[in-house]
Order: sequence, then structure tokens, then C-alpha cells
Amino acid sequence: MKIVEIIKALWGTAKSVIPIFSFLVVLQIFILKKPLENIKGLLIGVILAILGLHMFLKGASMSLICLGDAAGRNLVVLNNKNLIILLAFIIGYFGTLVEPALRLLALEVEEISIGAIPSNVLINAVAIGFGSGMGLGILKILNNIPTLKIIMPILILTIILCLFAPPEIVDIAMDSASATTGPVNIPINMAIAIGLANILENVDPLLSGFGIIGLTSLGSVISVLTLGILTRIL
Repeated sequence: MKIVEIIKALWGTAKSVIPIFSFLVVLQIFILKKPLENIKGLLIGVILAILGLHMFLKGASMSLICLGDAAGRNLVVLNNKNLIILLAFIIGYFGTLVEPALRLLALEVEEISIGAIPSNVLINAVAIGFGSGMGLGILKILNNIPTLKIIMPILILTIILCLFAPPEIVDIAMDSASATTGPVNIPINMAIAIGLANILENVDPLLSGFGIIGLTSLGSVISVLTLGILTRIL
């Protein structure tokens, strides 16, 4: 019975990977008219991708999501909003530091900029912004503040910063924000936010538990834009 369940779960993951793999193969052969190189390696790679993705999703649901939900539900026992917000910032900051997509992007930026934008500086700037957005999201939940009242001023600030930041920094900031929404941050932070919203009185988890990822992304954008402006001034 367990073997059947495992096969079904693997097939569910495969259905997410096979379509994009098949499309890229068709694109390469029939549209770009280029031969496939190392077919054996490609097939082994897609199998490993399916297995790896399946194991990660299973592991995340068994560990990160459970821990995040438990942490969110138990944060209220601290009875100190400032401490809860600080802890949310720390979780968001350190979670961002290990995001693989962000590290890859930062290395690419460092290489293309010929070292003008060091990867560690960019990663830490994004992490600070993400952590700040996480803290702001938890503040929103704790005080039951409508998302619109928080996000509108942030959007206005983002637009203003875009006008003063170097053009290349604006592009990097947008891509950096996308790179933070990866396999480490999303399970943990969403679970914490929803867990906290579930345990608070007079808070609707559906209204307050979501929206935090958008705030963290905007926080990352603002942080990188600020870094670009300060670099230009200094």
C-alpha cells in the first residue's frame, strides 16, 4: 500500500516537471532546430529533479511547515509584540541568506558588474529587506491592520526610490525580490504567519494570514534600491 502511495506521489511531482521538460525539448528540436546533446544526462537529470523535488516537498511538509506553524501559534505566549516582531525579522533574515536562487542571482550580478556589486553585500541587503517585510507583516497580523493600509505607502515609497536609484539597480532589485520567494522562505514564513493568525482572537486567518510574502518582496526591493542610492551618493 505504501509503495502505491509513493508511486502516486512521485507521479504527482512528475506531472509538474515533465511538461516544461517536454516543451524545452520540442523547442530545441523542432523550433530552434538544434540537436540535443547528452540525452542520457538529460534523462538522468530529469529523473533526479523529480526525485529531488518530491523529497524536498515531503521534507518541507514534515519539518519546515510544521515547525513554522508551531512557532507562529506559540509566539503569542511571549506577550511582547516588539519581541515577536524582532524574532520574525531574524527568521526572515536568516531564511533569506540560504535561498539558493538569491545566491545564484547575487553571483551573476557580481560577475556581470565586475565586482562592483559584491554578492555578499547584495544578499545581506535583500535579507535585511525581507526580514523587515516579515516583521511588518507580523505587525499587521498582531494589530489586525488591513493589508491595503500598509501596502499603499510602501508602493508609493518604492516608486519614489525607483526614480532616484540607478537604472541597473532597479532591475536588480526587482529580480532580487523574486529570488527570495524560494523553497526555504515560503514554507517557513507562510506557516508562521498563518499559525499566528489562527491563534489570535478577533483575527481572520484568511484576511490577515496572507499577504506577508508580498510585503517581504517589497521590503527586499526597497532595501536594494536604498543600497543603490547610498552607493551612488557615497
